[in-house]
Amino acid sequence: MMKGLAVNSAIPPPPPVLAGFEQINRYWDKSQGVHAAKILPGELYVSVHGEMVVTVLGSCVAACIRDRVKGIGGMNHFMLPQDSQHSHGWGGDALVTRYGNWAMEALINEILKRGGKRGYLEVKLFGGGQVLENMTDIGGRNIEFVRTYLKDEGLEIVAEDLGGRAPRKVLYFPDTGACRVRRLNRVTSDTLYNRERAYAKKVNTTPAEGSIELF
Repeated sequence: MMKGLAVNSAIPPPPPVLAGFEQINRYWDKSQGVHAAKILPGELYVSVHGEMVVTVLGSCVAACIRDRVKGIGGMNHFMLPQDSQHSHGWGGDALVTRYGNWAMEALINEILKRGGKRGYLEVKLFGGGQVLENMTDIGGRNIEFVRTYLKDEGLEIVAEDLGGRAPRKVLYFPDTGACRVRRLNRVTSDTLYNRERAYAKKVNTTPAEGSIELF
């Protein structure tokens, strides 16, 4: 070995992806030293392998749900509160799970399908910010929806970081239930804000166990 030559540890191979989530962007996160899955609006991801799930939220809400005994869990990312027009299940359709009622049902069902037990589920909630001034408060509607949904379903919210004005980046570890949340003071591109404006236009035309670590 040459003196002074740094040797990087080999990146371990990614765990097998669960059926139905092959389209999700998965990568090695150097800062956390873990394999991760990044979800976009309308997507969800479930893991049984100790992966990290990541998303960035404005007015959208993400629910992080896991079986606290088996460590099976995941995250969704929904844009709008609810929709009653679809009569079919999720089936990997992001157009369906952009709505909160379908996104919540799909995430819970996927966890139960992988061996999770309803009585052991814990929920953490993030997002719902009003990140654009003078626009419809979609975030507030998303928050109201998800709290009512979980109350009706009898599921416990153990932690939350909701509302406010700032976008958030959320890192979630389903195996341990740990969360890291970063409030974003600025966004390096206009993508998030353009998306928020599109959501507002859509709405206007269409009738605590566990800690959260801020970083």
